[in-house]
Amino acid sequence: MLTLAADIDVLARFGRALADPIRCRILLALCQAPAYPADLADAIGVSRTRLSNHLACLRDCGLVVTVPDGRRTRYELADERLGHALDDLRVAVVAVEADRTCVDADEKGCC
Repeated sequence: MLTLAADIDVLARFGRALADPIRCRILLALCQAPAYPADLADAIGVSRTRLSNHLACLRDCGLVVTVPDGRRTRYELADERLGHALDDLRVAVVAVEADRTCVDADEKGCC
């Protein structure tokens, strides 16, 4: 069984990964299929250098892995369950957003 500290660390790493829109786009792209960095950079519309920095963060967070493919390196989700988790999280957040009841949410930035 995981300790509370380990659970917090896991969620913090996941939150760090999702804290940047580019990393979110990378993860969503990798949910569809593994990809090479050059193809990801083109699909997402960022420079290869910028993409490389974000891929390093995702690797450090343990969410993506590299797979050698000849002279190239392919990236994929570390576990297929991450794709399901991302989809479940997206659906939950959209549902919560639709159910907001705080009338001051837009003005105060809450909810």
